[in-house]
Amino acid sequence: MNAPESPPLLLTACTGGVLRLVLNRPNARNALSSELMAALKSALDAAAADNATRVIVIAAEGPVFSSGHDLKEMARHRADGDAGKKAYAGLFTQCSEMMQAIVRNPKPVIAEVQGIATAAGCQLVASCDLAIASTSARFATPGVDIGLFCSTPMVALSRNVGRKAAMEMLLTGRMVEPEDALRIGLINKVVAPEILESETMALAGLIATKPRATIKTGKEAFYRQLEMPLAEAYAYASQVMTENMLDAEACEGIGAFLEKREPRWPTSGGQP
Repeated sequence: MNAPESPPLLLTACTGGVLRLVLNRPNARNALSSELMAALKSALDAAAADNATRVIVIAAEGPVFSSGHDLKEMARHRADGDAGKKAYAGLFTQCSEMMQAIVRNPKPVIAEVQGIATAAGCQLVASCDLAIASTSARFATPGVDIGLFCSTPMVALSRNVGRKAAMEMLLTGRMVEPEDALRIGLINKVVAPEILESETMALAGLIATKPRATIKTGKEAFYRQLEMPLAEAYAYASQVMTENMLDAEACEGIGAFLEKREPRWPTSGGQP
């Protein structure tokens, strides 16, 4: 008799140009195992190349959004000949590449946070372009409590919230309530649990109506200019806007505005 198949680690569904990627390890608190990170990275890369996908939503099954790295998986490598050094380096590199696949994805990515998001789970929320959270959500970078400072989650966290707020989270490991996460800029909105999915999908649906190439151009420019000195950022942004003005989407959008009509966006998005 064959053993029952394990459920997929990642559930996927696409509706109206919105791709939902749902973490599906509820019994393991949606810990980011190597296999789950690989599945998520693969899905993100596929979505980046899929014209049918306009927006990506990352959600999760169960009461926990994600508890971060799979500590059981990591602990098993203590018995390796190098005490796990090579395995840990590989896992952290894999995680960093997966998080960057969100930032570099040409499609906007929204986190739909229904529950606790800690350590690399909090990093996942911070890496997304937008985040909507339930009143049941909580956020923390508690590595300091187990002797493993949340250094890689720190990268995403410190690029989303103020330095003092980030350092407080990193140094104390304390849970942050959703209202405080909203106040410090970690998330965009707090809603009741029963409307979390509908609110997230409504936001995703609105963004999905916007011109494709313009969204791609804008997201890439947003993250690139953040790393530049002020004058360099303005020079780069001016160059981007100049090229954008020549795009078919801008020609149609500005023409429609001046003619007081709805734009008819080019089906190609104005560029590949």
